[in-house]
Amino acid sequence: MSDSTADSNIRPPPDRELVGIAEYVAEFTVTSNEALETARLCLMDSLGCALLALTYPACVRLLGPVVPGMTTCLGARVPGTVFELDPVTAAFDIGTLIRWLDYNDTWLAAEWGHPSDNLGGILAAADFLSRRNAAEGKAPFTMAQVLTAMIKAHEIQGGLALENSFNRVGLDHVVLVKVATAAVVTSLLGGSRDQIVAALSQAWIDGQSLRTYRHAPNTGSRKSWAAGDATSRGVWLALMTMRGEPGYPSALTAKKWGFYDVSFRGTPFRMQRPYGSYVMENILFKISFPAEYHAQTAVECALLLHERVRDRLDEIERIEITTQESAIRIISKTGPLHNPADRDHCLQYMTAIALIFGRLTADDYSDAAAADPRIDRVRNLMVVAEDPRYSREYLDPEKRSIANAVQVFFRDGSCTEKVEVEYPLGHRRRRKEGVPLLLKKCRDNLSTRLSKERVEEVLGLCSDPERLMTTPVNEFMELFLPEKKGTP
Repeated sequence: MSDSTADSNIRPPPDRELVGIAEYVAEFTVTSNEALETARLCLMDSLGCALLALTYPACVRLLGPVVPGMTTCLGARVPGTVFELDPVTAAFDIGTLIRWLDYNDTWLAAEWGHPSDNLGGILAAADFLSRRNAAEGKAPFTMAQVLTAMIKAHEIQGGLALENSFNRVGLDHVVLVKVATAAVVTSLLGGSRDQIVAALSQAWIDGQSLRTYRHAPNTGSRKSWAAGDATSRGVWLALMTMRGEPGYPSALTAKKWGFYDVSFRGTPFRMQRPYGSYVMENILFKISFPAEYHAQTAVECALLLHERVRDRLDEIERIEITTQESAIRIISKTGPLHNPADRDHCLQYMTAIALIFGRLTADDYSDAAAADPRIDRVRNLMVVAEDPRYSREYLDPEKRSIANAVQVFFRDGSCTEKVEVEYPLGHRRRRKEGVPLLLKKCRDNLSTRLSKERVEEVLGLCSDPERLMTTPVNEFMELFLPEKKGTP
């Protein structure tokens, strides 16, 4: 006789979503030359962003061992610093450095995010394992394995983001960093398909960050270290799995208690395409300015208008910004802006800086820069509206545009033309134009911490794909040991 009041304790097979990711990580062979080439550029860009972040004290104070003075024998190195840390803490530090200035690559779809955030966990785990292997007379990991792990982490995070909006249920996109890192790091640790499934289940049931720290009226600096936190958690869950910690087969689909019912309004994930190398091939680079990506083309428009506007700021009647629905939902805000994190997620602030000064740099988000009264005057003249075509083509897999338009109207009845930019400089459609500038950005950023000779050594290696692919990870990381004074 069955008891209708009792729950069945028969364990189901693992959720197909977990199995699909695990089989991809364990079995898929990357053959796309475009994906490998783009991953190489992504590696260079991400490490450049990390070294630039070391010039900001608010970031540096978060780095290092959890307990000051603790050391780790043969630990993972944190680029640009003297720290050698356990791989979990190193992943936090590297991920935080890469993300701090909102200047690393971006993925925009139903969900958005920054897949190179996973590089914190990938590099920390690969360097730690390589140093241990070398000390034991075993072969270290190569950078080919790092690039492959990057492509797969990008694909997991970006593939899940194509049709599934976590922000609409209040969850932050860094959940996808934790999931992707847990999967690829478990594989780097030697995990089987079943162990990858177990680590993934741990990531989904872990409890996820709310987006509170990204939105008015609470925007704050946690958004700059949330990805570091997520990628380090992914490493920790991978390590726990490899110690024998079991997984939870219906982590997503369990009635009442699974992720879908608890956190996703009972809706299963929708998948637009099978896992491959699509995301890395289509990744968006931030080349010209550290701006939240939905605003990149608005800033480009404003820069084109700067010469016609800069001497007529007091004559402006209104400024019309036409944008996509996603930009309105995430970065359109009025009223006081309380800190740099608030400003670099404000469409109106970023556009105003470009109109007034003809530039946008990380320093323009500082309290000192924001004190210029012209910025708020110009910001208060802005009217933001959605163009439905922009919103449609933003989600169109054949276009993936991130369009904005800006037009300035003056009190005498005159106006500028309506300047429209549909594809930002870092878009796949503008790769030929963007890559030389991306390499210059990398050179400039590396030069903030490394000598001219070391910068050339790094760029020379990274510009030689065959040599880079065979370089041991531990030797690659040695290139980023500090050379300048004041290093943490």
